[in-house]
Amino acid sequence: MSGDLHFGGSRMRLRGLIRKEFLQIMRDPSSIAIAFLMPIFLLLLFGYGVSLDSEHIPVALVVEQPSTDTTDFAAAFGQSRYFQPVMYASSSEAEHAMMAGKVNAILVLRQDFAQHLNRNNDDAPIQLIVNGVDANSARIISGYVQGVWGTWLEHAALERGQALSMPVNMITRVWFNSELRSRNFLVPGLVAIIMTLIGALLTAMVMSREWERGTMEALLVTPLSMSEVILGKLIPYFILGMGGLLLAVCMALFLFDVPLRGSLWVLIAASALFLITALGMGLLISTIARSQFVAGLVALIATFLPAFLLSGFLFDIGSMPSVVQAITHIVAARYYVAILQTVFLAGNVWSIILPNVLGLIVLASFFLGITWRKSRKRLD
Repeated sequence: MSGDLHFGGSRMRLRGLIRKEFLQIMRDPSSIAIAFLMPIFLLLLFGYGVSLDSEHIPVALVVEQPSTDTTDFAAAFGQSRYFQPVMYASSSEAEHAMMAGKVNAILVLRQDFAQHLNRNNDDAPIQLIVNGVDANSARIISGYVQGVWGTWLEHAALERGQALSMPVNMITRVWFNSELRSRNFLVPGLVAIIMTLIGALLTAMVMSREWERGTMEALLVTPLSMSEVILGKLIPYFILGMGGLLLAVCMALFLFDVPLRGSLWVLIAASALFLITALGMGLLISTIARSQFVAGLVALIATFLPAFLLSGFLFDIGSMPSVVQAITHIVAARYYVAILQTVFLAGNVWSIILPNVLGLIVLASFFLGITWRKSRKRLD
């Protein structure tokens, strides 16, 4: 009988604390802004303003001796959606334009272009000069030019009734993101950044706010146990974070047309697990830092920056140095980004999902366990 009364009293205390937290959230516009306005802003910014696709690249086109073949090739080059050709009379003018940043590459059709083309299709003299300051863009431009050049050679050979002699006939197929839209890659990863900010940043300032306002002392003299205090802080922000997740997923599916090839329930379950991990990180920070400013700053440095740089959201982890790759294993967003990209673009690939879920479980247990050990009902 006493056990039932104890359980009932604990449940009532927890319900009251959760209600108190919800009322505090409703009275604090910053919490609502972080949970709902920030996802909208970040998704619109990255979805529309940031793109890894290279289209309409300004390229200087220099034709030293016009002919039917050079005109045909220039027309084909201009029809490509990847390039925006600008005609220049000489190579020196084109080089000055590249130095001024007006064009990113120079394509020169030499005087003997037509002669070499008629004699040997594979030896037509064209010269490509690429601005290599941005190495990634330089590689993309080179690949695009080679693609346009190869396609035009095939058409030119067919018009002459000849077979184009190619040493290797490569047929390319792109899986999972056949349209090669960077938005399909960026938006799922951005969901992890949003969930990190919602979970870690909000809870990082919860306990510190209690210390600053002096309400923590009032909580410590109540019959509430520290386990009840931690749960009372986590549950409202977990619900708030899941609301932000649903908003982000709806924008990804219906506004940005990102495919969801896996199960929605797998996505929700993995997101809930990651949110618990992020809440644990934020709560651990807030139990150590008793200033809202310090707690918020530490949360940004310790959670947001690693999630942005070391999770695979923008930069491939496999291309990082081995030491940095090892560090990424303690970044929770690394596991969540892998799950998001798999569920959105590939489907329920359990060989990827399950190991990353296990990694999130380990990190969630670690952060919540440390938080519980650090939290004691004392004022020092």
